[in-house]
Amino acid sequence: MRAVRMGCVGVVVAGLSSGAIAEEGMADLGDMLEPIQQEFALPALFAAVAKDGEIVAAGAVGERALGSGVAVTIDDRIHIGSDGKAMTATIAGMLVESGDLRWDSTIGEVLGDAVPGMNPGLAAVTLDQLLSHSSGIPTDTEEMIDIYFNANAFDNSPTALRLMALDAWKHNAPVVPEGSAFQYANFGYMTAGAMIEAVTGQPWEALIRGRIYNPLGLKSAGLGPTATTGLIDAAVGHLKLEDGTIEPRLWGSWADVPPLLAPVGTNHMSILDFAHWAAWNAGKGMRGPQLVQPPTLAHIHAEKLRTPERPNPPPGTPKQGGYAYGWSIEKFDWAEEELLTHNGSNNFNLAKILIDQDRDLAIVVVTNVGGRDSDLGAGKAMGELYQRYK
Repeated sequence: MRAVRMGCVGVVVAGLSSGAIAEEGMADLGDMLEPIQQEFALPALFAAVAKDGEIVAAGAVGERALGSGVAVTIDDRIHIGSDGKAMTATIAGMLVESGDLRWDSTIGEVLGDAVPGMNPGLAAVTLDQLLSHSSGIPTDTEEMIDIYFNANAFDNSPTALRLMALDAWKHNAPVVPEGSAFQYANFGYMTAGAMIEAVTGQPWEALIRGRIYNPLGLKSAGLGPTATTGLIDAAVGHLKLEDGTIEPRLWGSWADVPPLLAPVGTNHMSILDFAHWAAWNAGKGMRGPQLVQPPTLAHIHAEKLRTPERPNPPPGTPKQGGYAYGWSIEKFDWAEEELLTHNGSNNFNLAKILIDQDRDLAIVVVTNVGGRDSDLGAGKAMGELYQRYK
C-alpha cells in the first residue's frame, strides 16, 4: 500500500458535509478543527460537544483515507479504542445490580472450572481489581502479545479465544508494584469480559450491542475496523511509520487489534454517537435510559487508586492522576479541577473523552492516526473546546 509523507495531509475538507447534520441547532466546529488538523498533520479530526444532555456542536475535517480525496463527515464511523473500557465497566455494573457478579467476584470463582490449574494469586484477583488496573497483572508483555496474535484466530470464536488466552497465561502470578498498584492491563479487561460472558452465557459481541448500543440508540456503533471491506465508507485508521510516512489501514485483520480484545476496546461509532455516550455519563445516570442505577454509575466513576507519575508517558497516557473503572481522573492545565477522562488507541486511531459532571458537559475528540502528534492535536482541540463551552 502506498505510504504518504506525514507532512502532506492531502485534500482538506472542512466543516459538516451536506446531509451530515444529524441534529438541529448544532454549531459547526469545522473552522476551529481545521487549523489543528493541519498543524499536527492529521488525516482527519472529529469533535463533538454535549451540554445538558444535548449535542450543541460537532465537526469533522480531513480525509477518510490519506490521499483518497474522500472527505469525512460527522456521520463517519470512527474508532474509539480503549474508551470502550468504560462500557465494559458499565455492563459489569449491570451484572452486579442483578446479582450475577459482585465487585469482589474472583477470576477463579467465575472461570476456575473453564480454566483449571490457575495460579492461586491470579485466581484470587477480583473484578474490582481488573476494572481498576490494580490486580498485579502487568501492562502488555511480549508473552501477552504473542497470546493475542495467536495462530488459532480462525479456528475458534472470540469467546473461546478469551478463555484460551487466560489458559495460556494462567501460570503467571500477579505482581503488585510498590507505591501505586496501578498497571494499565488490557489483559485484565479481556479477563473481565470473559467473566461477564461466563455469568451471562452470551458472547461479548452480543452483550455490548444489547446492553449499551441498542438502549442508547447508538445506531452507528460496531466493533472492529470502521470501513466496509472494499469501500472507503468510514474514517479508516492510519499507522505512522518510522520514516515519518503514514499508511492507511483500510480493511481486514491488520486494520484493528484481534477480536478477542473486544472487551478491551475495539469499539467504533460516529462522533455523534460517541457524544451521546459521553452525555449519558455526564448526566450521572439521571437521564434515560437507565442502564444502571445512579449509585452504581457513581461507583464506576469514583477513584479507586492514584496512578504513578510518568515523566514521559506514551501517547494517550496521563502523567499522573486517579483511575476509576474505565475512567481516568486527571487535572488539566485549562481546568480548575480534576475531570473524568480517558484515551483510546489501537495505534491507528486516537480518541479522547472528557466529562465535567458539575457542568453536565461532555467533549469527545477523535483522529484517525495514532502517535504523539495525534495525542497533542486531539488534546489541543479538547482543551479549546472545554474553555469555549464550560
